[in-house]
Amino acid sequence: MSLTDLARQAAEKSYSPYSEFAVGAAVEWADGTVTTGTNVENKSYGLTQCAERSAITAGIGQGLREITAVAVWVNEDQPASPCGACRQVLNEFSSPEDCVSVVLACPSGERNTTLAELLPDSF
Repeated sequence: MSLTDLARQAAEKSYSPYSEFAVGAAVEWADGTVTTGTNVENKSYGLTQCAERSAITAGIGQGLREITAVAVWVNEDQPASPCGACRQVLNEFSSPEDCVSVVLACPSGERNTTLAELLPDSF
């Protein structure tokens, strides 16, 4: 099953009663392991957990440390890009010399990019 398919399945488990904006993410790690996550909203929006960070946290809890690819799925007309906080967390667990592949997907198609393109001049 592709990363995009896994991200789509994760989005189906979203808890997004306030925005109704379901997001799923699938993260591939250097050893081939894939972890998934979904967004979990809260009435206090600042406490909301993004799908990308949910998937990353699942991997970190398994002892994984190096991301090689990520797919993000939204059930909308256009793909959605990770927020700035998620981009920085993705960067924290990727090697600067590697080009982390990012697939932004929705029912009408997908866009392929890289983490470096989404977060230029990262630190």
